Amino acid sequence: MDHGSMGEAMPMGDAMDPTMPMDQMDHGAMDHGAMDHGAMDHGAMDPAMAMDHGAMDHGAMDPAMPMDHAATGGDAMAMPVPLAPIPLAPPPPEAGSGPARAAEAIYGAEAMREAREALKHDTGGQSFAWFMADRAEYRARQGRDGYLWDVQGYYGGDIDKFWFKSEGEGSFGEKPEQAEVQALWSHAIGPWFDLQAGVRQDLAGPDRTHAVIGVQGLAPYLFDIDAAAFLSNKGDVTARIEAEYDQRITQRLILQPRGEVNLAAQDIPALGIGAGIDSLELGVRLRYEFAREFAPYIGVEQEWKLGGSADFARAAGHDPSVTNYVAGVRFWF
Repeated sequence: MDHGSMGEAMPMGDAMDPTMPMDQMDHGAMDHGAMDHGAMDHGAMDPAMAMDHGAMDHGAMDPAMPMDHAATGGDAMAMPVPLAPIPLAPPPPEAGSGPARAAEAIYGAEAMREAREALKHDTGGQSFAWFMADRAEYRARQGRDGYLWDVQGYYGGDIDKFWFKSEGEGSFGEKPEQAEVQALWSHAIGPWFDLQAGVRQDLAGPDRTHAVIGVQGLAPYLFDIDAAAFLSNKGDVTARIEAEYDQRITQRLILQPRGEVNLAAQDIPALGIGAGIDSLELGVRLRYEFAREFAPYIGVEQEWKLGGSADFARAAGHDPSVTNYVAGVRFWF
């Protein structure tokens, strides 16, 4: 500090001789209380002169005297202000005491009605249409090669939908061995499953119309499940359970194991179905998604007729066990 530049406004006391060199001054005799700090010429201070805070006697400071860091301009030394705790109590009663349609007083009832309808539509009130061919494939097998289709789709909102399904198979040059179409009402019974009910019409073999009730959705560990029970107009009770799982090898290459079991409550000789487990299908398909909406695949699937159904198949001259090598395409829009 250049005390010589402090000017004359700072009285130094009688014990100090202004002509005395600094190293001979009696600093103990300085009357600091009488010093006029406001008159000091701080602009004349040497900026290269650093203050030695380590040498300051902080123990002598009055702990009751708070330091005004804001007044010193020391923003970097400012202490953080603690945040107020988040209240855990319920909102006060007056929080919900306002009018239920307060905005109508400003914008009008008609404008707010349109705004509420738009909000409802944009947050789940839309209707969607969706169609998917899960399996559309050529089947190479012993004897005559064949084909299979398995398609489904819906139209509706998040909760209620109209759902349709169709599947069938056969051999080239022959009538379809099995073909059906279903029309179902679907209602969401949770985040993952829909309850479905409707009607199924068989398009191949003896004429049958069935009442349908079932569930479809995503089971734990991401298994796609489709299970339904059927009651025909002849009084026959059957059921079908399908499950498949997408195992991603890469973002585009997907291995899909699939299983299907068909059951019957009684023998149905006209359809070649025996009581108990009618048939079992296990297969695996490897598809490549050129786009999410389009994916060709190859695979293999094994079919078994079991119990009484196997006896009906042998009696008709068919092998109750068939291996299919498949190639097809899966697409949706």
